[in-house]
Amino acid sequence: MTMGGARIIRCPACGGPSRYAADNRFRPFCSERCRTHDLGAWASENYRVPAHPEPQEQEPGGEGEARH
Repeated sequence: MTMGGARIIRCPACGGPSRYAADNRFRPFCSERCRTHDLGAWASENYRVPAHPEPQEQEPGGEGEARH
């Protein structure tokens, strides 16, 4: 949907309508409140990017040798 040349999208925080245009300084959010709420969620680690643990490398010489 468009409104005056700007696309209307769903606000990722509240689900309400948001103008996706250069003059909306909060885009893709609908308001400063929604933008701040989302930033706070990232800062408090409510959102996390999944990561896979690195495989452990074996040290040269095998497992049975004493470390110096």
